[in-house]
Amino acid sequence: PRLLSHHPGSQGDWDAGWGRGPGSAFGAGPSSSRPCQLPARGELGLYCRTSLTQIAVLQIVKESQQQHGLRHGDFQRYRGYCSRRLRRLRKTLNFKMGNRHKFTGKKVTEEILSDNRYLLLILMDAERAWSYAMQLKQEANTEPRKRFHLLSRLRKAVKHAEELERLCESNRVDAKTKLEAQAYMAYLTGMLRFEHQEWKAAMEAFNKCKTIYEKLANAFTEEQAVLYNQRVEEISPNIRYCAYNIGDQSAISELMQMRLRSGGTEGLLAEKLEALITQTRAKQAATMSEVEWRGRTVPVKIDKVRIFLLGLADNEAAIVQAENEETKERLFESLLSECRDAIQAVREDLKPDQKQREHSLEMDSGKVSNIQYLHSYLTYIKLSTAIKRNESMAKSLQKALLQQQRSEEDGKRTPRPQDLIRLYDIILQNLVELTQLPGLEEDKNFQKEIGLKTLVYKAYRCFFIAQSYVLVKKWSEALVLYERVLKYANEVQSEAGAYKNSLKELPDVQDLITQVNAEKYSLQAAAILGELHNHPGALTSLPLSERFETFCLDPSLVSKQVSLVHFPPGFQPIPCKPLFFDLALNHVAFPPLEDKVEQKAKSGLTGYIKGIFGFKS
Repeated sequence: PRLLSHHPGSQGDWDAGWGRGPGSAFGAGPSSSRPCQLPARGELGLYCRTSLTQIAVLQIVKESQQQHGLRHGDFQRYRGYCSRRLRRLRKTLNFKMGNRHKFTGKKVTEEILSDNRYLLLILMDAERAWSYAMQLKQEANTEPRKRFHLLSRLRKAVKHAEELERLCESNRVDAKTKLEAQAYMAYLTGMLRFEHQEWKAAMEAFNKCKTIYEKLANAFTEEQAVLYNQRVEEISPNIRYCAYNIGDQSAISELMQMRLRSGGTEGLLAEKLEALITQTRAKQAATMSEVEWRGRTVPVKIDKVRIFLLGLADNEAAIVQAENEETKERLFESLLSECRDAIQAVREDLKPDQKQREHSLEMDSGKVSNIQYLHSYLTYIKLSTAIKRNESMAKSLQKALLQQQRSEEDGKRTPRPQDLIRLYDIILQNLVELTQLPGLEEDKNFQKEIGLKTLVYKAYRCFFIAQSYVLVKKWSEALVLYERVLKYANEVQSEAGAYKNSLKELPDVQDLITQVNAEKYSLQAAAILGELHNHPGALTSLPLSERFETFCLDPSLVSKQVSLVHFPPGFQPIPCKPLFFDLALNHVAFPPLEDKVEQKAKSGLTGYIKGIFGFKS
């Protein structure tokens, strides 16, 4: 390619802020000698001068679909996006179909293919028609008349794809774009023939599409080949389904394996493959007449229940072999949906049997009827499957909790212990419902088994409640809950002697005990450090001699003004000298002393006067 031209209104090269560089899905731009025009706002790609026009059909289609609704199966949103993009392209290229008052049709010709956006116009027309067809396919489940409109839109999409292929045959288009246009045309043709149930023509179209994409994948690097290989994997189930309908009986096993690996096929083949599997199981169900559960054999007369029970083992095996959690979750949901349908079929037969069941209860001393026991069995399967699904989700959340916390740039919500608490609440509710199933109230082994499972899940629930208290630094509450966990776990270990086989699938309580013991020591250390962190000044204000028993980081101990003891020492109270009170003096009788005291004579008035004036005798 030649050097990039600069648009008068641009600030540097055109790929700055507008395109993605040479590796863009749109590739190189127009080949005319005039400077390239800037694309309309919202359009992607690098438009520059090159010798041949090229456009990455599959990459444009996949990126647009993933970014505008098809990641969630929203075909209406994607259709609206295609319409808006077509309007922008026509406005940018000045390729309008008349005005609001009059329609003037225009066709893209080879003479104007110097700009690859004209090819993008045709591609978006085909994508808009295809997305409308897929939207109608979803609605046709409840409104069968819309199937005619669906086929009409698919034919329209094929017509646009044929026009795209015809234009790409021009010498102005490079070889890669020609091959991608042929593969796109073959894919839409195969889908149309598939809907018409023209199996041979559909298989030929899909095989042509698969061959082209395989060749393209081998011709480019691994990064570029990822999209082509993904499209090949999408097409393969359609090819095997067409082969089965043509007469290849071995294709059914391959379809089943594809379904197990992918966790349920999506798109055009989903409903047809499910119907085929149901039809195959229905043929096998003709030989099934009864089922045995917990020592009792009950007849199975409902076809839908027979089909479900025949496929139960395959579905459980598929869940075990699932490669990732997303696939496993999808298989669990599929199994639960089938189980609910089977329960509803039994419930419809159970209503007219109500009076007969009440009479049976009186005659057989509490033994429930066969249809009621079958209903209990199916309910048991549904509740057990729900427990396994929630337990699988809990395990994945526990792994996420053990890993390092994701950075804030990741944008994903970090799992919390509260999420696990909710899951274990649901599991415990399911176990309560299991103990109330009709026909199993007197089964002591069953009730004991469910009781032990309840203790296991209660232990795990208490553990994660304690974890949630640890996060908010409520140490005493968390410690009490850890003790409750140990109580539940020890009770399970002491009573699980004869029920070890039924408890194999449950989480190991011994691992929980080990983890709780470790968490208790960590909790005690965290509580001490938390107190020190909350009240650091209360300890550092004391001299070292008064806090030998308490750990505290005190930087002043290595400074010149270290506080070791109080100096000068403070006054301390000491005992005073005792005071003695002579209480016995009042009770002592002294000896008489009159004989030892000199008696003085009475002097009278004369002596008194002499005494006043100082005269003494």
